[in-house]
Amino acid sequence: MTRTITLAEALAAGTVVLDGGMSNQLESAGHDLSDELWSARLLAEHPEAVTEAHLAYFRAGADVAITASYQATFEGFAKHGIGRERAAELMALSVESAREAARRAGVSRPLWVAASAGPYGAMLADGSEYRGRYGLSVDELERFHRPRLEVLAAAGPDVLALETVPDADEAAALLRAVRGLGVPAWLTYSVAGDRTRAGQPLEEAFALAAEADEVIAVGVNCCAPQDVDGAAATAARVTGKPVVVYPNSGETWDAGARAWTGRSTFTVGQVKGWQQAGARLIGGCCRVGPDGVAGIAGALEAA
Repeated sequence: MTRTITLAEALAAGTVVLDGGMSNQLESAGHDLSDELWSARLLAEHPEAVTEAHLAYFRAGADVAITASYQATFEGFAKHGIGRERAAELMALSVESAREAARRAGVSRPLWVAASAGPYGAMLADGSEYRGRYGLSVDELERFHRPRLEVLAAAGPDVLALETVPDADEAAALLRAVRGLGVPAWLTYSVAGDRTRAGQPLEEAFALAAEADEVIAVGVNCCAPQDVDGAAATAARVTGKPVVVYPNSGETWDAGARAWTGRSTFTVGQVKGWQQAGARLIGGCCRVGPDGVAGIAGALEAA
């Protein structure tokens, strides 16, 4: 039996293509994501739609699917009358939906599943995921994250995506929460320029992950494309680990209106520069769809 290459091994050997935004792909298929559970609601109401969204990205050239569990938390589900047992089932289903898409993709290249764990602010659904500074201690944040990380890890993903982290304190909590789970992780901050969204210097924020054995890649996501180059170079220099980058389209999220504003600044021409800055895991976040991912895959193949 041929041994499947791990994601860490693939990153050591070259560059891997990530998928794009789950929410925009679901919305383009006609699904309403206007409530607080966002794409996680479809795990309960229309799981096939989630599988189809993953499949679109695999067919576009993505090697890694990020699950629809970004906003899936016990507390968030409880607000909508979903108990802990059912919530855990839905979190596990997010991993299985991505696995099913990989099976259906019918490609010969390795495909991996990353179980998404968004920040505490994602559960609040008030835009604080782009600010941080929730008023909670590192210990309190660790207690929030650990139970769902345990459920996601038990579902058997290839990696845990600790993503859109706005605050170095929350990163410290997440790094503690993934210890002993037996699944590797990547850590990505949401940034503005050379600082986290909470205002901490990226050098200090990335340094938290430098000695974390569980972490196989460090970088940024859901940031403006123009912020990637500097952040990627800093992450590579500070941690010595492979760098992961998946910016959004460059548009701005209006939490009050629950809508994106502005114009896209994401171009495929930026990808080569990200790779040169140290990025080994490259994709898109919000508002970057299958066409954008196909462009990324093509640019990396030509590089």
